Amino acid sequence: MKRMIRAAIGVLTVLIIVPVSFAAPESEDSLATADLAELDRKLNNPLTKIWSLTFQNNTAIKDGDAIDGSEYSNTLFFQPFMPFEVGADKGTMLTFRPVFPLATQPTFNSSDSRNSSSHETGLGDVQLLTLVGPNRGGGLVWGAGGTFVFPTATDDALGKEKYQAGPAAMLFYIGKPWVGGAMVQHWNSVAGEDDRDDINRTEIQYTIRRSIPGAMSIGMGPTVSVDWEEDSDNQLTFPVGLGLTKTMRWGKIPVKVRGEVHYSVISPDDYGDEWNFRVQVTPVIQNPFR
Repeated sequence: MKRMIRAAIGVLTVLIIVPVSFAAPESEDSLATADLAELDRKLNNPLTKIWSLTFQNNTAIKDGDAIDGSEYSNTLFFQPFMPFEVGADKGTMLTFRPVFPLATQPTFNSSDSRNSSSHETGLGDVQLLTLVGPNRGGGLVWGAGGTFVFPTATDDALGKEKYQAGPAAMLFYIGKPWVGGAMVQHWNSVAGEDDRDDINRTEIQYTIRRSIPGAMSIGMGPTVSVDWEEDSDNQLTFPVGLGLTKTMRWGKIPVKVRGEVHYSVISPDDYGDEWNFRVQVTPVIQNPFR
């Protein structure tokens, strides 16, 4: 019953937020004539004023001493990016980025944790990132805010069953031809099921990209994770990678398409990601409130 209630909360959140993201634009002219190379660069900025919808699919190959052979997981994220210019002179950006995951994770036999019995698919834990910072189109940009996780997963294998909250911060250089920076989020569990492990976790998504001709860029944006509740042999996952991004138009709508491959040079000894294959599609939309 509790899981059904949490899932209902997640669905309600989708019903509230997603229609706002898909609201009809006031005019499509600016999107139809926008410079694609400039859009490609600006969309790397977590505090950009550009509205967008990101569909990101991550397929991970998992390995470790706790399992025989390898396993896989797959997560499709839907991430509406909703920035607002605030303040009397619109000199401040306020950004909301909910993340809705559709996850497929292996489940393991209780009698033998080294063998996966099946895979479970369903809604994972919904996240919400909020950021506020100066309204800057380029150069050095920064911001800070809060990050939250809600226990909306439809199965034990797909979530932590904990309400989580913590700080978030970002620092980026948005230049030509280079873009680089990092987004840091940290979560601690604040409530939830007592029989599940407490959460004390940090994620750092670092970005290094170089623009190339044709509204394209080459680089990487993997996520380093640290689970502070684990022992030292199982705390850190540190991936590196390489990928290609192309911004194009589908009709009048600018769309950024990206493919990346990540390899974890450091991963948990017992069980963790070894390879990650990422495909991302990001349509740009008009701000429905403008």
